[in-house]
Amino acid sequence: MKERFYLMFADNIAGRFRHFSLPKYAVKGFFALIGVIFVLSIFLIYRYIELSRDVIELQGLRKETREQGLQIRQFVHKVKDFEQQMARLEKFDKKLRVITSLERDGSSVQKWGVGGPNHEKIDIYDPILPSNGEDVIEELEKDIDELNNQAKFQEISFQELDEFFKGQESLLSSTPSIWPVRGWVTSGFGYRVSPFTNMKEVHDGIDVATRMNAPVISPADGIIVRVGNDISYGNILEIDHGYGVVTRYGHNARILVNMGDMVKRGQVVAEVGNTGRSTGPHLHYEVFMKGIPVNPLNYIFD
Repeated sequence: MKERFYLMFADNIAGRFRHFSLPKYAVKGFFALIGVIFVLSIFLIYRYIELSRDVIELQGLRKETREQGLQIRQFVHKVKDFEQQMARLEKFDKKLRVITSLERDGSSVQKWGVGGPNHEKIDIYDPILPSNGEDVIEELEKDIDELNNQAKFQEISFQELDEFFKGQESLLSSTPSIWPVRGWVTSGFGYRVSPFTNMKEVHDGIDVATRMNAPVISPADGIIVRVGNDISYGNILEIDHGYGVVTRYGHNARILVNMGDMVKRGQVVAEVGNTGRSTGPHLHYEVFMKGIPVNPLNYIFD
């Protein structure tokens, strides 16, 4: 006869005892199941605590990665600004060498331009570092090395120019280095299609469009060597700055100086007009070096 487990309880209503029985293996199975559930609950609670700790640690790592990503992007932005500043210095260096005839030859050890990371692929406002973050850092290091070399070359170049400019105050004050008028360059130096003949022709200066009667200033010290009227240039003015440099101004409405006058840089010498062969108010500006027309933009620093 199989062993059984008996339960007895009193029926308060009828005043009798009732009983029923269960097989012992069922009772043992029930308590075994309770034990398994208890052990499993302990294990799950332990795993929950471990996972919670891992989640907190992961959140901390994500925050640290995000902060590092932002720092790298800010650094990339600074490197890009540095590159732009070096490019401006290079442009300034070239202008100085044009006006001083100290242009470097092709054998110069100076090599401008740097490589570095592709800034367009790095969003400085995206807090998540790209998967190739190590490559970005490596390229930044190379970029910085190149910029350091470039800065050293630029320092040497400016030292050379500084030596030249010592005692050259007259040359500096006589160099047409500022805009004679502010406006929009509507036609540059070199070949262009003529607005009158629709034929290709050489344009010996630049055209700067601006308002009528805007002041025209002398871009450097000099002496007035021509004041008059020309079929093409209209009211024309020329200033001899010395050292073989002459500037010419065409289409003026009025000329405010006379032949032989000495002028200073920044002095108003004329007013913008529309005289001569012109399609609208603008200043035609030319620079001559020893009688040869050169690009005026090579002399303008700002």
